[in-house]
Amino acid sequence: MLHRDGWYRGARRVDSPNCDARPEDAAPTLLVVHAISLPPGQFGGDAVERLFTNRLDPDAHPYYAGLRELRVSAHFYIRRDGELIQFVPAHLRAWHAGASLWRGRSRANDYSIGVELEGDDATPFESAQYARLAELAAGLAATLPLVDVAAHSDISPGRKTDPGPHFDWPRFLALLARAR
Repeated sequence: MLHRDGWYRGARRVDSPNCDARPEDAAPTLLVVHAISLPPGQFGGDAVERLFTNRLDPDAHPYYAGLRELRVSAHFYIRRDGELIQFVPAHLRAWHAGASLWRGRSRANDYSIGVELEGDDATPFESAQYARLAELAAGLAATLPLVDVAAHSDISPGRKTDPGPHFDWPRFLALLARAR
């Protein structure tokens, strides 16, 4: 359930500074599904939380040096075990989509909710993640004007590949239909 203040009941709250106000005429109509692991291909740990809160030590892993100046966030992050973490309230714009286009409309951050799944292009996602994502999407759609769901790769083709070939869209959509 989404509270009026934009925070979702049942999510662990970790505030990210990487957000700002949506344009006045932009309501969240799109849910964008992403995948992330830090370092790439490794799960667990707090590196994603640190990235989204600007506390990632660029010297902690060679890959992190390239993320030194990056300021990104998502509204939600779903761990492999299904734990739900929220970084940005739903009424604010999280910085997850970058250069993007959906159905002729650019700047997807303006009108979307970003959900990161702990994962990568090479690893199947966990049942707990599908269940949590479906529950979250149904819960958000009960309050927000969400009408579409897309992959990050759909809104940023050629630039992004996530959530990748192992994300089972029919499975997720079936769970979502049951959750509504």
